[in-house]
Amino acid sequence: MASAGLNKWIVSGNLAADAQVKTVDLRNGEKAKVAQGTVYVRKPRNREESFTVSLSIWERSAAWRKLPYLKKGSLIICTGSIEPNPFISSNGNIPRAGLEMTVLDIDLDIVRDGDTDQHSSQAEIGE
Repeated sequence: MASAGLNKWIVSGNLAADAQVKTVDLRNGEKAKVAQGTVYVRKPRNREESFTVSLSIWERSAAWRKLPYLKKGSLIICTGSIEPNPFISSNGNIPRAGLEMTVLDIDLDIVRDGDTDQHSSQAEIGE
């Protein structure tokens, strides 16, 4: 199987906040729903440092079914395509590298619900 130009990534981290759903206008004039969120990814060599990846979850993706479980602090594993999204930091106007992922699917590792952690299995969430 040829994989020239394949853009498929796996990112694991904790959600910064509950995913927020909004309706957007598409180029063809139709409307669609998209959920947006941010995941904190810890660096493997220095666990004190992390970086963020912005997530976009479209309503027709397999990941959309997991939205009720995407709560602040949950540890998730996202599969999708990544694009660079550079920005200027608000702290010192320093150029930063940003990443934005269009999420195709999500696996739930630890779901936060209030004060308790729940280790999830695919059977528990209707997979």
